[in-house]
Amino acid sequence: MVKEMITEKIENSQSPIGVFDSGVGGLTVVREIIRQLPDENIVYFGDTARVPYGSKSPSTIKHFSSQIVRFLLTKNVKAIVIACNTASAVAFEELKGQFDIPIIEVVIPGAKAAIEETKKGKIAVIGTEATIKSGIYPQIINHAHPEYTVIEKACPLFVPLVEEGFREHHVTKDIIDHYLKAVKETDIDTIILGCTHYPLLRSLIKEYLGEKIHLVNPAYETAKGLERLLKTVGIANKGMGEDGFAPREERPSKGEALCQNKYEFYVSDGAEKFRQFANKVMSIEMPRIQVVNIENY
Repeated sequence: MVKEMITEKIENSQSPIGVFDSGVGGLTVVREIIRQLPDENIVYFGDTARVPYGSKSPSTIKHFSSQIVRFLLTKNVKAIVIACNTASAVAFEELKGQFDIPIIEVVIPGAKAAIEETKKGKIAVIGTEATIKSGIYPQIINHAHPEYTVIEKACPLFVPLVEEGFREHHVTKDIIDHYLKAVKETDIDTIILGCTHYPLLRSLIKEYLGEKIHLVNPAYETAKGLERLLKTVGIANKGMGEDGFAPREERPSKGEALCQNKYEFYVSDGAEKFRQFANKVMSIEMPRIQVVNIENY
């Protein structure tokens, strides 16, 4: 039943991409998708009523993720992006088995990018408690390179600091020092920002760690992976031009596209707070944010 419903929906290449996260962090992924895939429509869901996911049990994270996918399917999405490292690490395999729709997550692209970036074979991963406990990043990296050293550090307070708008607060700098002091004293040369909220603290983290350590943002790599997935499955939005895309000068600007409802944003709570924060992250005027009772799904 589910398979038949989804197969019918993804036949339309102009159907939107469904993206979800526990809160605002997934906007870093949406931002990259907009930059790299300007012809694609997007429906975003942020589970702001139940953030953070990182401290919750695997069964709860899987339950929340399934509810969100069911909601996104009501929007006729043709593919799903799990823009949340915690949900990617814990729920990705279950979602693939439960729903017959192309799904991409952020962990594998981030791990691959770190492997390409490191010069010493010494990588650190910072993330939520659930992501770190899953051990997913070391598994992927060491499967490809058993000789690499991968250290992990849970930074649970980073998410609420971002969600509460404390990105430039002195308290955030103190917390960065608290979490990353030991990591800074090692000889690692690459750190994976293993939570989509963390790129919003990138400048402060970079300032603290210095130039010798490269920061990997999985959001960029995920957008690239999404592009490959859509082309492979044959559901990329080909636009209106003879070459399969609308001429660049004829495509709507980001602001115009938003006014035309090219992008839709939904949350489970706090719509106005989300909109205000998203305006800063996206550098564009956001449309009306709609609240969804996700427990209905």
